[in-house]
Amino acid sequence: MRMSHELWQHTLRRSPWRSQRQAVTLAVLGLAISIMIGALFLAQSTAASTTGRQLEELIVERDRLAFANEQLRAEIAALQSVPRLLARAQELGFQQASADVIEYLVVDGYNPNQEQTAAPIEMEDAPLPEYDESLADWLDRQVDAFKSQFEAFTNREDTP
Repeated sequence: MRMSHELWQHTLRRSPWRSQRQAVTLAVLGLAISIMIGALFLAQSTAASTTGRQLEELIVERDRLAFANEQLRAEIAALQSVPRLLARAQELGFQQASADVIEYLVVDGYNPNQEQTAAPIEMEDAPLPEYDESLADWLDRQVDAFKSQFEAFTNREDTP
């Protein structure tokens, strides 16, 4: 019995190199975990900064396009101004109409003071068919249709 007791004490007794090895293993494990966490943080920071830079570029592009749109709107407004249109009409040979050159047409039956109305839409109320079929009637029809299909199929197989 004494022998087994000494064997257990010898097995459980710590040697100095074993505790040093455990400390070094824990330090290496801690360093590896720290490197992994740092790498994940660095990857996340890189992704966030890249996305931020792309967002800044898109904002600059949006502002540039908005400015170009405003310039185009200003050009359109300048081209549609009344003095510009009158000058262009004179270039094309048009003249200001005076009262003595205007001709009026008289249309019989036309009243310019009447209110404009659309033709009324006439809805035709079609009577809906009366629904008087029961579930049993529907099932009878389905069974009859199945029987006729089955008979046609069996008759087709009988004929060569």
